[in-house]
Amino acid sequence: MVNIRQYSLYIAWVVSVIATLGSLYFSEIRGFIPCELCWYQRILMYPLTLILGIGTFQNDPSVKKIVLPMAVIGWCISLFHYLEQKVPGFAPIKPCASGVPCSAEYINWLGFITIPFLALTAFTLIIISMFILKNEKDKA
Repeated sequence: MVNIRQYSLYIAWVVSVIATLGSLYFSEIRGFIPCELCWYQRILMYPLTLILGIGTFQNDPSVKKIVLPMAVIGWCISLFHYLEQKVPGFAPIKPCASGVPCSAEYINWLGFITIPFLALTAFTLIIISMFILKNEKDKA
């Protein structure tokens, strides 16, 4: 039987790579201009790809101390962004001063899957992976 705890660091890294490539696909290939909240989510997700990659290849669970706070902050921003898109009256009354409004939905798959929802899912999977990650203490 496969012990998922031993692969949780690898799973978190794969999720961060997919999220990073997905955001680059939406902006660079599909031409979707990121809003301000999208940029904050990217600022938190992109370094996770590098940090988790290094942690995975060095088999170093101590990256959890860096990854978990970044993922939780990213999760909060993603949730706020998703609520701005989906909850009537949650978005600010005034539109963004410049650029794309954060309430804009470039995609809306199945009526609820938007770009912030995808980011929220990625941050959630990374957080769960960090919680089940095998610590140094658990190895003994």
